[in-house]
Amino acid sequence: MSNLIRERTFGPWAMHRELLNEFNRYVNGDSGAANDASSSATADWAPAVDIAEYADRFVLHADVPGVDPASIEVTLEKGILSLSGSREKDADAGAAVERRRVERAHGRFFRRFSLPDTVDSEAVSARGANGVLEVVIPKRPTAQPRRISVAH
Repeated sequence: MSNLIRERTFGPWAMHRELLNEFNRYVNGDSGAANDASSSATADWAPAVDIAEYADRFVLHADVPGVDPASIEVTLEKGILSLSGSREKDADAGAAVERRRVERAHGRFFRRFSLPDTVDSEAVSARGANGVLEVVIPKRPTAQPRRISVAH
C-alpha cells in the first residue's frame, strides 16, 4: 500500500500501472498471497513481454531496460517459466533535486508463464541485449506413430 501512495505522488500514470500489475497478477493465477520472496506479490513491476510461436519453438522477448542481463534469473520448473530480477533507482536521487517526475518502475520484477508439454525444457536458452531479454524455448519433435507388427 505504501508503494502505491509513494508512486501516486510522483506520476499521473502510477495508479494505472498499479491496476495493470494487479490485473497481470490475476491473469497469471497469483492470488496475491506471498508464498515466497520471489512471488509476484512482492514484485514492484512486471516487464512487458511479447511471445511468438513458431513450428519448432516459442520465442519470448521481455523489455528490461536498465537491468544487467547477468542478474536476471530465468528458471523452468514443472512447466512454469519464471523471469525475475530488479532494476535499481537512479543514483542521482539526492537532496539537490527540487522536483522530480518518476514514470519508470524500479525494484523487483517477476513474470511467470505456463508452458505446454511439447517444450524441450533441456534446450531452453536466454540472452540479453539492448534492454531486451530473449528466451528461446524449443519444441520437442512430435512423436510419429509407429506401426508394430504382430508376430504369429
